[in-house]
Amino acid sequence: MYQPEPIQAHALPAALRRRGWPWRSVAPNVWFLGATSLLTDLSSEMVASVLPLYLVVQLGFSPLAFGALDGLYNGIGALTRMVSGVAVDRWRQPKALASVGYAVSALCRLGLLAAGRWWPGVAAAIAIDRLGKGVRTVPRDALIAQSTAPEQLGYAFGVHRALDACGAMLGPVAAFALLTMVPQGFDVVFVASFFAALLGLGVLLLFVENLAPPVPAVPTPEIRVASPLRAPAFRRAVVASTLLAVATISDAFVYLVLLERLGIAVGAFPLLYVGTSLSYLALAVPAGALADQLGRWRVFLLGYASLLAVYVVLLSAAGGPLAAVVAVVLLGAYYAGTDGVVAAYASGVLPPERRGTGLAYLTTSTGLARLVASVIFGWVWLAAGRERAVAVFAVALAIAIASTALVLARPADEARE
Repeated sequence: MYQPEPIQAHALPAALRRRGWPWRSVAPNVWFLGATSLLTDLSSEMVASVLPLYLVVQLGFSPLAFGALDGLYNGIGALTRMVSGVAVDRWRQPKALASVGYAVSALCRLGLLAAGRWWPGVAAAIAIDRLGKGVRTVPRDALIAQSTAPEQLGYAFGVHRALDACGAMLGPVAAFALLTMVPQGFDVVFVASFFAALLGLGVLLLFVENLAPPVPAVPTPEIRVASPLRAPAFRRAVVASTLLAVATISDAFVYLVLLERLGIAVGAFPLLYVGTSLSYLALAVPAGALADQLGRWRVFLLGYASLLAVYVVLLSAAGGPLAAVVAVVLLGAYYAGTDGVVAAYASGVLPPERRGTGLAYLTTSTGLARLVASVIFGWVWLAAGRERAVAVFAVALAIAIASTALVLARPADEARE
């Protein structure tokens, strides 16, 4: 049942914000969900930061094969998000659904341990892990939105994503430290990852309060069946996000290009993840606050402009550690300007009783687009070479940004949404 207390409590946070303590306006649910994400991302990134090297360098995957697996990693949870989003709106138990997703992802760490070097087992464990992510993402974001006043959504999502990025930064550091102490000790990484995920699940179960969307006073058939895509503002968001996602090179490919193009030592590979997460951590909250003030779509497009700048670095004649630092800082800026910002925008324009379904539409569409993008990039790299693949995606992204700016063109009174 819907509980009105979080909405009534917004008067105090607003007063605190005026006194110069904006972080105190963030609801406890957001902090606890952030802590859960921190621990879960620490777990996930311990694995993700070593997988590209493990699969490409050690197991000898071709760029096309790795692109297919990377696409699976990014896109397998897309359809699950759709089911999860509908379930959130229908059952009004976002905490329970999120808990299932986090539990599945934790168990998959043991699946990776059992798979060893048998790549079909690795692929299956990755697929199930992404299914868990698909189950948990929408109810988690719905809980954040339901716990937050509409005018503070960008800031709240920025705080959550900053904590998430903190875990993503610590994960590769932990993996790097473990592999330094135990060379080739991937099993040690997987076990440590499992226990970190269990801690995150514990925080969710013990401290996060279940908040469901309000039940309309007079339910109508139109409210129950209307598709979120009928709302023009949300439909523009889905179209724009999907168009941009098709032109997005995945992080793993960016790091592999940096490894080969800039001559970075193999042993420093996990540190590329650390640099990106550190940049994301530093910029997520300012980007969210700026989005609330300047307009969420403007910041969103600035984020993708940062990604385009990453492609320029990959294609430039500059090399060495400095170029790598610039690339990972820009990649973190891209995430800060897009991930939480688009979720805040969608949460703000969707009716509460359809928020889960709407967020599911958005994440499903972009997830499938990224799956396609990874496969295409891997194929172009294999067929035409690394630099041509990056160049093709740079041109595609520039066109997508320009097209998205036209799609999102609107009167000034809509610009802050």
